[in-house]
Amino acid sequence: MAVINRIADYAPEMTAWRRHLHQMPELGFNCHKTAAFVVEKLKEFGADEIHEGIATSGVVAIINGTGGGPTMGLRADMDALPIKEATGAEYASQVEGAMHACGHDGHTTMLLGAARYLAETRNFAGRVALIFQPAEEDGGGAGVMVKEGIMERFDIARVFALHNAPNVPEGHLVTTPGPIMAAVDTFTINVKGKGGHAAQPHSCVDPVVASCGIVTAIQTILSRNHHALNDLVVSVTQIHTGSAENIIPDTAYINGTVRSFDPDVQNMVERRLTEIVQGQAIAYGVEAELDYFRDYPPTVNDAAQTAFAADVARDVVGNAQVDDSIDREMGAEDFAYMLQARPGAYLFLGQGDGPVCHHPAFDFNDEIAPIGASYFVRLVETGQPRT
Repeated sequence: MAVINRIADYAPEMTAWRRHLHQMPELGFNCHKTAAFVVEKLKEFGADEIHEGIATSGVVAIINGTGGGPTMGLRADMDALPIKEATGAEYASQVEGAMHACGHDGHTTMLLGAARYLAETRNFAGRVALIFQPAEEDGGGAGVMVKEGIMERFDIARVFALHNAPNVPEGHLVTTPGPIMAAVDTFTINVKGKGGHAAQPHSCVDPVVASCGIVTAIQTILSRNHHALNDLVVSVTQIHTGSAENIIPDTAYINGTVRSFDPDVQNMVERRLTEIVQGQAIAYGVEAELDYFRDYPPTVNDAAQTAFAADVARDVVGNAQVDDSIDREMGAEDFAYMLQARPGAYLFLGQGDGPVCHHPAFDFNDEIAPIGASYFVRLVETGQPRT
């Protein structure tokens, strides 16, 4: 495994950075302490430019190479999740109800490790833009950074990102050209009936029964309205109603998620949800209102940049540990917005067996941080060779 020797030398420091960040998780756009730590390290490393306050707490740092050339963007996400940690680690979260349950502390560390090496060596042409992004989990920080003009402002020509992957063998790098992660939409349905005593249902308009009818009908979208060979998930994830066994409530609340890759499929799902909610409301005599929100778009890798990234990955971890034709998955990622703005690729770095992301017992595997940092460095040195 061709981890860069110099990066291997400061791997213990990277572990210390990561575990420090792990103890101070921040949510959404409020990544100010994390950003301050990042800026402190970037100044120590000698970054040429450091731009703060992008998308509230995002940071973009520029490191100049030797001679003219394009600018390559490398992105890491910084935010955590509203989960109570159950790792039992000595460096566990010190923020009640928040933890780094998706490894963004590790992603930030890998990009900092790459920054240190690139600032020391300058063995590339052009520039590298190091993008430290807030609000990946909720809020679409990548989209906000794009809207605030980072691609144009820093003249970024192409952009790459890396995410840890539990239960993929440690040190393996995997990806695929084209769609790799799905679009995510959210729907909520508010049902209004007429409450009363459960012993007198004839005097009520029951939103519980209506909600059950709506949820059952939603299942037909996938089974009867959708082509079986085009990926789609429609999941109802919340139903809230009622307060006691002898009361028929006034209202009910339904919530769910839609995952897809094709805008035509999104349109079909939204149309059918609208029709189902309206029709079931009439059938059960209730009022029902649907709110449908289109969130992150599909994450779509550029074919040429994916091939380039996979070749670089082979140089770092060896051919046998790279798979560039994995199945796409139904999770979502706001790096999609950056890939809409510029060609690039999104890869997963295996971290071995263990709890999945978003689980309270998840922890980033520090052993893979030097691999990720080396991969980021080789992207720049290979893609923008010094002449």
